[in-house]
Amino acid sequence: MSNDTVTATRAAGGLATGTWRLDPARSSVEFHVPHFYGLITVKGRFDRYEGSLDLSARPAVELVIDAESLDTKQKQRDKHLRSDDFFDVANHPQVRFEADAATLDGNALKARGRLHAAGKDIPLHVDATVTPADDEFEIEATALADHRELGMTWSPMGVLRAPSKLIIRGRLVRAARQD
Repeated sequence: MSNDTVTATRAAGGLATGTWRLDPARSSVEFHVPHFYGLITVKGRFDRYEGSLDLSARPAVELVIDAESLDTKQKQRDKHLRSDDFFDVANHPQVRFEADAATLDGNALKARGRLHAAGKDIPLHVDATVTPADDEFEIEATALADHRELGMTWSPMGVLRAPSKLIIRGRLVRAARQD
């Protein structure tokens, strides 16, 4: 499969045609990071983002996140995560995923692309389940990312572990046509 190949076989309903948007009012973008030598998990979320899926477009899957909107429910930690030790929000305000390949087979969606954060990018493989819900779709997607490859290596005494787990849950709604 070439880098820009997108295939849709036995697609779930009409998901294979048109553009679908992630509805932020009914969706979430979260991350889980092993901490304290893997004994606990730090969980957080991003509150502002836009996502789209169009299997006939390039990129077929795109997620753009406002890095400033991260929230772990601990203000001091959030401030540190926004610093140049991690997301470097002042210089890189967005986290972005763009798929250069996507495959839909029944309810299983697999996407392969690049995750851009903190001025670097890494390959990312996303596995998702897409389920019809009336004239919309529910989606649950997960990916594992080694944040160290993005330069996010700060860790007191090595208590932060890789990989980070990225989780997207929500509703895909058909986007209005742009004529």
